Order: sequence, then structure tokens, then C-alpha cells
Amino acid sequence: MKIQNSVVLVTGANRGLGLAFARELLRRGARKVYAAARDPASVTLAGVVPLRMDVTDAEQVAAAARDCGDVDIVINNAGIAAFGGFLAEGSVESLRRHVETNVVGPLLVARAFAPVLAANGGGALLNVLSVASWINGPLLGVYAASKSAAWGMTNGLRAELRAQGTQVTALHVGFIDTDLTVDIDAPKLKPEDVAATALDGLEAGADEVLADDFTRQVKQGLTTEPPMYLQAGRA
Repeated sequence: MKIQNSVVLVTGANRGLGLAFARELLRRGARKVYAAARDPASVTLAGVVPLRMDVTDAEQVAAAARDCGDVDIVINNAGIAAFGGFLAEGSVESLRRHVETNVVGPLLVARAFAPVLAANGGGALLNVLSVASWINGPLLGVYAASKSAAWGMTNGLRAELRAQGTQVTALHVGFIDTDLTVDIDAPKLKPEDVAATALDGLEAGADEVLADDFTRQVKQGLTTEPPMYLQAGRA
């Protein structure tokens, strides 16, 4: 899927990785970039089209699909991340919020824009996931569970959208240096580097993009004995 002359929708495009995606898409010659955010006034990047969209609001998502009928690439980037495991105070409410934003939201977007992509030749859908799709622990337990669910959804969408010629790419990545990870003391990737790597994979037709060495190690470790997901959190 070529970026040049494409029309792209990026959710959560007002900051962090979403903003980096929007910038990189413009640099690569996208004809139009819809920059979706809950508050379109928070989108300040020159050259994009601000768009009001809360991915958890089905009516707003449907309206965006009606208004943006020229889209041929969708980047499902919007998401939340909060600390806490499953036994922490408030974990049930936190899980509901994470699933609503990180799983149901991207699904609403995918369902609404699938007919648009089909009408425009198939196009592509890129879902931003995480290395936490595969490993879990108390620090980000609830968040990781939502990303595991989003990974399963992405694999299912890939199978369902194949008939209409839509490429579905999953981006798995470790910590990115954005406001979502400001309180995490760990090595972090530059959002612009992650966006560039993800779009390289999209243009190459990749089903999955593993954006960093740690993510590649974890993916490979899924088949070791014992698998890495059983080792996570052990001293």
C-alpha cells in the first residue's frame, strides 16, 4: 500500500505517536491526512484536516465515515494506558475503560470504514498494538489485557477483510517517549522513529511490524520453553 497520494485517517492524531504518524504521512506525500481527535481544536499540525472523533462514540465514528469517503488508509492509533494489575483498587472499572477505548473503539472505526476502504479499492488498516499484547505483569496488567484482545481482534479483521482486498497490519512496539509513558523509567523509542518503521511495514505489505529489538525478542520468546509470557514478572 503506497502512502504517496493516499488519503489517510489517523485517530488520536493530536499528540504523541498519532501526531508523529500525521507528520510522517505528510512527509511521504499523502494527498490528505484526516487528523482525528476528541477535540479537533487540539490538532495544530499544518497541512492536515482536523476531525472530531471520539473512537468510543459510535455516532461520531459513523459520521466521520460518512464525511470522509475518500479514505484509503486507516491508522487506529487512539488509545489509553494506565498503571495497575487485576487485583489493584478500581481494576474492574479500569478494565472497562481500557477495553472500551483500546478494543471497542478500534473495532467501531474498522467496521465504519471497511465499506469506505472497499469502495476505494481495498486500502489498508493499521492497528497500533503493543509488546504488551504478548506479556503481562502487575505494572500494566489491565492495559496489557486490552492490547491482547486488540491483537486477537486485528487477526480476525485481517481474515474478514481479506476478501475485499484490505491489507491489515498490526504494529507491536515497546515503550514510546510520549505523555502516556512519562512516569515509566525505562528505555523509550522516539515516536517519529516508530511512525516511520510502521509506515515502512505498511508500504511493504507486512501483516505485522515489530518496531524494536525488545518486541522482536518477546515475539521470538513466545515459542521458547518456558515461553516468555510465563516468565514475565518473575525475579
